Amino acid sequence: METKKRLSREQKREQAVVDLINQMFIIAGHEITYDDIKDRKDDWFTEYSMTVEQGEEFKKWGKKYLMKNLRTYAKSAEREMQWFCLQWGLTYSNWKEYNKNEK
Repeated sequence: METKKRLSREQKREQAVVDLINQMFIIAGHEITYDDIKDRKDDWFTEYSMTVEQGEEFKKWGKKYLMKNLRTYAKSAEREMQWFCLQWGLTYSNWKEYNKNEK
């Protein structure tokens, strides 16, 4: 019987980035994965977009994921998702229309 080795905190964080990027593409409806973009040095995240609603769904999913897998508090998970979206998040295709409706 083979025993599973537990991941270190750093390995869990690295896996979380991979899982978050993959889920972001799934929610946005793009058939691309982390493996497709991991070696790219350009601004790959500007080539793809999602709606504001998809972005909110992704942040909600990511918050739950981080709380479960990294055992972070809710407020910390929200903050991490904001940083993630700032660094690697896709552009919003309907940002202007969304902001018009908010005013």
